[in-house]
Parts: sequence; C-alpha cells; structure tokens
Amino acid sequence: MPDVDHATRAMLESLYARFNARDIDAVLERLTDDVDWPNGWEGGYLRGREEVRAYWTRQWAEIDGTVTPQAFSTEPDGRIDVTVHQRVKDRDGVLLSGSTVHHVYRLHGERIAHMEIRT
Repeated sequence: MPDVDHATRAMLESLYARFNARDIDAVLERLTDDVDWPNGWEGGYLRGREEVRAYWTRQWAEIDGTVTPQAFSTEPDGRIDVTVHQRVKDRDGVLLSGSTVHHVYRLHGERIAHMEIRT
C-alpha cells in the first residue's frame, strides 16, 4: 500500500495527540458535520459531531483509553489505514486491555467523514 502524504499524516498524528489529551473540540473540528463514527465501546455507529461528543464524554467518565499511531498507509480506494496501539485502563489506572487495531478513515477534503475499526 502506498504511503500517506505528509500533510494527512501530520493531521492524523495531531488528532491522536489531541484525543489522548482529551481536547475534544480540537478533534471534533476535524470531523464532518455528518461524520459516521464507530462506537467501539458500546457497539454500532454514531452520526454527527454531537453524537461523537456525547459518546466520548460517557466513555471518558468510565474508562481511560489512549491510542498511539504506529504506521500509516493508503488503501487502493483512497482510505487511510492507521495501525494504532490501544491501551484501556479503568478509572483507578488498572490496565484492562492493550492491543493493536486499525483505524480506517475516509476523508472529505481535510475532514474525517467516516471511521472504521478493524481488529
């Protein structure tokens, strides 16, 4: 798979850093108004920035997840595949899980229109 262009990679790396810092507004700003976002915690998909905001607010009240990008590639259809190391801790800091997953993004211009999680 071809490499991801520098600007797209830098934008995604910044978003992961902002997510891990819990800067929700900075991340939501990079999503389309009608983004399709996976609910990796409860299942299903969310539609739109406000549903994503509500989901992350609930999630962060219960668990502490961090995602660290490890590799970036472009799929034949133009979607961006980011290999990430994901760690989830409970509110007391006890590690619940650590795994490598793929976040696959479809962009619309410089905004994320759809995200998929692949194990």
